[in-house]
Amino acid sequence: MNRKQFVLLMIVGLLVGGTGLYLAQKDSSSWKSGGGTMGQKVVSDFPVNDVAQVTIKTDQAEVSLVKTNEIWTVRERSFYPANFGEIKDFLSKIWELKTVQSEEVGDTQLARLELVEPGKGSGSGTLAEFRNKDGKVLRSLILGKKHMKKGGSPSPFGGGGGDEGWPDGRWIKTAGEAKTKDAFLISETFAQVEPKADHWLNKDFFKVEKIKSIAVTHAEATNSWSLSRAAEASEMILAEAKEGEKLDTSKVYSHANAFSSASFNDVLMGDAKAEVTGLDKPTTVKIETFEQFNYTIKVGKGSGEDAYHLAFHVAANFPNEREVGKDEKPEDKAKLDKEFKEKLDKNKEKLSKEKELEKWIFLVSKWTVEPVQKVRKDLLAEKKDETKDPTNDAPKDEEKLPEPKLEIK
Repeated sequence: MNRKQFVLLMIVGLLVGGTGLYLAQKDSSSWKSGGGTMGQKVVSDFPVNDVAQVTIKTDQAEVSLVKTNEIWTVRERSFYPANFGEIKDFLSKIWELKTVQSEEVGDTQLARLELVEPGKGSGSGTLAEFRNKDGKVLRSLILGKKHMKKGGSPSPFGGGGGDEGWPDGRWIKTAGEAKTKDAFLISETFAQVEPKADHWLNKDFFKVEKIKSIAVTHAEATNSWSLSRAAEASEMILAEAKEGEKLDTSKVYSHANAFSSASFNDVLMGDAKAEVTGLDKPTTVKIETFEQFNYTIKVGKGSGEDAYHLAFHVAANFPNEREVGKDEKPEDKAKLDKEFKEKLDKNKEKLSKEKELEKWIFLVSKWTVEPVQKVRKDLLAEKKDETKDPTNDAPKDEEKLPEPKLEIK
């Protein structure tokens, strides 16, 4: 390599290195356009263990999460149990929150970053207020405008790169008595922190398992039907089948697992007006399981395009003692007794949890109640058209006329 070639390689190297440094600084500048201490806690002394109420508020809506008798509930849903996991995650993130950048902002700049308190003008953000059990405000924060990362690869959670960008952080500011003029840029978006009551509900629901029989009573008696089976592995049979009725087993395959994975969208209190919910004239479903659970489920009117009102009652009559097998060996008794007790305890716990839900009315999806909304004729095999006897339509032989006699004169 001669001197000229060496110099050219050095120049190329410097150009490539300089370009890389410039691009790195440009990308970093989207986070560090201003001053501030990076890595500092936003709320240095957040009393996370003292928080007993969280209020999330925007100009359009508000929701309050309240700890009642050591259980988190949603006030706007008549204190229905809340999703503790979501609340714990939110509180933990606030406690751990660190700054990426801080900026001193005046009142005139708050709207630009959407850090105006709700109800106090345009450019408002989301107010998150944390109180103790006595209702005293511990901390208040305003979640403002999301920071958008321009270019690069799209987020795996949605949003593309390019000019549109995707959220990789958010501006935040303290509010209330502890408010300052500092706004902080954080790497957390808090995308799920919204004042939507249904989002914060604990979605654990009742679960029907091992159906023995299912009876559906419609308003029109002729539409009602009942199915049962002798064992879990057996096919369902139609009770009181009339002459000419034959059950189509392919149409009732899902009925053996009705409500096995039921879910709900939202809740109402049990005192909601029956004429509104349609539970004054419901479709009634009675289910008996092989584990002695008995469910009475009432399905009311539809609400919107894909929801129905539903209420239910559950009861059970569990045997307290195990039936000892005829040829049971003494060495197996301890094991079988233990298994029986564990199963009994599990079923009692399930019963207790599900009975707590009886006082509410639920909005469930259409697919949850679709199997039990079918009427009797929907479960039957289609009748085949009677085919005509082909011999009946065969043309008859024409009557033979007497042959004319030939007369020669």
